[in-house]
Amino acid sequence: MGYEVLDRGVIERELVTLDGWAMVPDGDAITKIFVFPSFAQAFSFMTECALAAEKLDHHPDWSNSYSRVEVRLTTHVKKGLTDRDFKLARAMDEAFRARIVTPRN
Repeated sequence: MGYEVLDRGVIERELVTLDGWAMVPDGDAITKIFVFPSFAQAFSFMTECALAAEKLDHHPDWSNSYSRVEVRLTTHVKKGLTDRDFKLARAMDEAFRARIVTPRN
């Protein structure tokens, strides 16, 4: 895993592969808000994502208010976006999808 800052073209290509993430105006971070049916699900999500962050040695800026988790990913040491930000974003999306039950027809 590297700490090389990605150029804008790579960032834009990576963003389209993610679900609902957006780049901040100055381009040095990506953000997303996850909303859950309950506090317990939001907290469970944060716990799983914390373990994924530890494995990647890459930690999010985030906050939790009841069932809402706001996330901002950037590589602080490089003051920009690296592959670790996108790897953690994918892990977070996967953890979110695992908690959302889709009704069956």
